[in-house]
Amino acid sequence: MRRDVFQAIADPSRRAILGLLAKEKMTPNGLAENFDVSRPAISKHIKILTECGLITIEQHGRERYCEARLEKLHEVSEWIEQYKKFWETKLDALEQYLEALQSQNKPIPKKKSHGKKNR
Repeated sequence: MRRDVFQAIADPSRRAILGLLAKEKMTPNGLAENFDVSRPAISKHIKILTECGLITIEQHGRERYCEARLEKLHEVSEWIEQYKKFWETKLDALEQYLEALQSQNKPIPKKKSHGKKNR
């Protein structure tokens, strides 16, 4: 099963793994030490991140190191950008509409209080 970047970042643990790997290369065991889940669970997350191309694993001697490949997140960024432009256009139109309404209205005089409190 080929996974995509959206599936990979849907899980908070995988996002946390990416956050750690964005700072430095780590071994799978080093990653697992940062989570309260089993080592096999972290291995499954690593496998998914590897399948979608967000991390690579390199062998250095007896150790394997995971490294982030965050270029793949551009796919997510591009997808989000289209909605960002949509909402910016809508919010700009709303701002202009509210400014037009505000410029048409005169200030509303405050009611005078006669010392009585509304209950």
